[in-house]
Amino acid sequence: MFFREFLLVFLLLEATLAGPEEKEGVKYADKCEACKILATELQARLTETGKSHDVIEIGYSVDDVKPKKKKEYRRSELRLLESLENVCERILQYNIHKERQDSTRFAKGMSQTFQTLHGLVDKGVKVDLGIPLELWDKPSAEITNLKTQCESLLEEYEGTIESWYFKHQDNVPLMQYLCEERALMGQSHKCLYEVVQEKGDSGKKDEL
Repeated sequence: MFFREFLLVFLLLEATLAGPEEKEGVKYADKCEACKILATELQARLTETGKSHDVIEIGYSVDDVKPKKKKEYRRSELRLLESLENVCERILQYNIHKERQDSTRFAKGMSQTFQTLHGLVDKGVKVDLGIPLELWDKPSAEITNLKTQCESLLEEYEGTIESWYFKHQDNVPLMQYLCEERALMGQSHKCLYEVVQEKGDSGKKDEL
């Protein structure tokens, strides 16, 4: 069993460091992947905040004679601002799953590689990756770069996101509206539909 685990780690690390990628096996996200994750995280945040059925009052009047306008929180600018706040920070919860080759390598949770490595360390095996153990789970260069790309996309397409939120959130998915139809117009967007394959799954969805 030990030899099998060690062999798995060796093969995974070898695959990580091989190929015409950037130095040290680093492979940064492309625009499709960055947009996909921004849309995923913003949609998740909106889902979290969209459960409220509160009604908020907007506007003000000096003499308090004119009544304040009431607006459903779910469709308010306040909800959008709260959802956008720190949305790119959520990317720091991601890790690189280098046992995967497509956009699904960016995902939350510990990768198969590091699960195995931590398992070996827990058994008393000395594993030397060239970095201290306490840094193993820190955001990698790919993740910090992805966060930066997210912030750039958010700034560039702020108006697009607002238009979707106020006019189209009920009938068009954010990923389609923001990424496929605008940010990636005329470019490959097949990464948007890549999903993690369960064991025994015969293949991916058809690529566009």
